[in-house]
Amino acid sequence: MSAVDTTDLSWDNLSWDNLSWDSLGDERVLVIVLLVAAVVLTGERTTWHVLRNVVTIAHEGGHAVAALLMGRELAGIKLHSDTSGVTLSRGKPRGLGMIFTAVAGYPAPSLIGVGLAALIGLDRIQWLLWIVVGLLAILLTQIRNAFGLLTVVGTGAAAVAVIVWGNDRTALGFACAVTWLLLIGGLRAVIELQRSRRAQGSGRRGGPPVTSDADQLAWLSHVPGLFWVCVFFAVSVISIVAGGWLMLSWNP
Repeated sequence: MSAVDTTDLSWDNLSWDNLSWDSLGDERVLVIVLLVAAVVLTGERTTWHVLRNVVTIAHEGGHAVAALLMGRELAGIKLHSDTSGVTLSRGKPRGLGMIFTAVAGYPAPSLIGVGLAALIGLDRIQWLLWIVVGLLAILLTQIRNAFGLLTVVGTGAAAVAVIVWGNDRTALGFACAVTWLLLIGGLRAVIELQRSRRAQGSGRRGGPPVTSDADQLAWLSHVPGLFWVCVFFAVSVISIVAGGWLMLSWNP
């Protein structure tokens, strides 16, 4: 019977520098831990009020991109301290272009989250970070108020700091955290949308509503606002499932 070398099993040979994701078990543990953290932090009112600003950036970015794709003239974006935002564009007040612009906001965080999750699954973490920085830089050119400027610059600075000073583990953790925030936060934003509509008695007939995207879409499309909320909800849930699967398939 051959001898077994047990040298590597001694505690003297173990150090944090020698540990890798494989020796710790699996990087999937990190993805799951950050999922739990995202659920907890977006579920707590104080932390959600801060983190929701990132979701609002993605939401208003979705409106802006859709407006440009529909040939509308983008007039600027404002982000407010209450985590609300507004994207102004010029063009026909009704029609397909306006409907597409209005519908793009709530799905945007979830769809961006899926895109980031795909990059994580492909082990393109640095690509992900630079794409985030690039998109924020483009968005910055359209910001029209001081708080919006501070929010976008602060978010971009965090990504740049990870690129410059973070190691591979830090970059992966940051990428997964942002992705889960967009995915889980996107769902919570939709839930809040319906709660707000119910509290305000949405669905009133008359002129164009200004309280929510769903009610604006109801006025533009003659389809009930609740239908649009259900569409947003379905996109959010499917995105969470798809994004989670993509991140858990990470294979460096």
